[in-house]
Amino acid sequence: MVTSIEAQCAMCRAVLESEEGQQTAKGVNNGIVYLMVIPYILIGLVGYLIYRNFKKTPIDKMKK
Repeated sequence: MVTSIEAQCAMCRAVLESEEGQQTAKGVNNGIVYLMVIPYILIGLVGYLIYRNFKKTPIDKMKK
């Protein structure tokens, strides 16, 4: 079963559907995707830095 979902509020959708060419609608949808992706990139970066920090061994442990 497939369900169609919309990423815009009702007012934005009404304004954007009435426009010819749909260029503004594409821009709004791209902006939504852009705003949604940035937090995932930041969380991934923080996770990688934490992983890299725990992977390092201090020099003192290497001498013993």
